[in-house]
Amino acid sequence: MTARRPRDIGTAAETAVVRYLTTAGFPHAERRALRGNLDAGDITGTPGVAWEVKGGDAAKTASDLTITRWMAELAVETANAKADVGLLVVQRGGVGPGNAGRWWAWMPAFQLAALAAEPLSTTEFDGFPVRMLLADALTLLRAAGYGQEPAPLVVPYQGGRHTDTHTIDLLGQEAS
Repeated sequence: MTARRPRDIGTAAETAVVRYLTTAGFPHAERRALRGNLDAGDITGTPGVAWEVKGGDAAKTASDLTITRWMAELAVETANAKADVGLLVVQRGGVGPGNAGRWWAWMPAFQLAALAAEPLSTTEFDGFPVRMLLADALTLLRAAGYGQEPAPLVVPYQGGRHTDTHTIDLLGQEAS
């Protein structure tokens, strides 16, 4: 088996996240074309949100120092994209592309507080990264007005032939 190139690993991870986003309230999400030194993140079509996506073995085994470096990269990309929010999405070991909603999403603590309507100042003490599942991060984003509510996976039964109601006499008691 030949080793996958880093670009192929990145493309696969970005594609998995885009597929998840399009079903989870961000229907216009798509992979961003490379922009050179003014990198604005890996995904576009999500107004106000910048995304940095990491996949493969480097993501699955990322150290604290690696996460810190990727968060610094995300901060630059968030500014370049003129976005309000930036998320670092990191593939988890044992969680494949079909379950990207269970990958880790990282954001600075002050950003989490702002999304939860409890703003903090942006000092060095509250810029530490906070980790949650991507699905949970999207719940916060939608609650803060980003994206839209996803369509239900199962459409509720709208009625049909079985709309008659029946009264049942239980234990000899008269039904009201």
